[in-house]
Amino acid sequence: MTPIAIVYHSGYGHTARVAEHVGKGATSAGATVNLVAINAEGDIPDTGWEILKDADAIIFGAPTYMGMVSWQFKKFADASSKPWYTMDWKGKIAAGFTNSATLNGDKELTISYLSALGAQHKMLWTGTGMHPSNAKASTRDDLNNLGGYRGLLVVSPSDASVEEMISGDLLTAEAFGYNVADVTKAVKG
Repeated sequence: MTPIAIVYHSGYGHTARVAEHVGKGATSAGATVNLVAINAEGDIPDTGWEILKDADAIIFGAPTYMGMVSWQFKKFADASSKPWYTMDWKGKIAAGFTNSATLNGDKELTISYLSALGAQHKMLWTGTGMHPSNAKASTRDDLNNLGGYRGLLVVSPSDASVEEMISGDLLTAEAFGYNVADVTKAVKG
């Protein structure tokens, strides 16, 4: 089994649901998935650092708030300077996802930040592995309707509950998780 860790912050539960669907997709590709939640104070459980160290791939997830990751995710990223110093994550596969209330919402800035974090750790970045659904007949329920290549992009309208998230985004999250697991198996063998 391929060990994959998904480390994420979720302010209102939407990003946590995305993480669960990413994990579901990775599991369907034969990976063993551990979800590591960043709490409201920006910390992960003590066991989270070992889970991240032991994983073959780490998927970063954060909501996009004001054009960037949440401060809680940033606190986690800053705390990752300890594994950075010892290169604990060097050679691991890295990927990332984000969620915001609007179709654009400057999500690309968050994905850029997540990929830079992976690069600083000397990780190998992989994207969604899928083309966008961009024909006139495409709907929000189609795979990769938002057209993310470098990372998974998800929309949760500001007045939508976690249960009202768009099914196409959640299916795209599963396909993304499957792709990350597939790439990890190919690279890590």
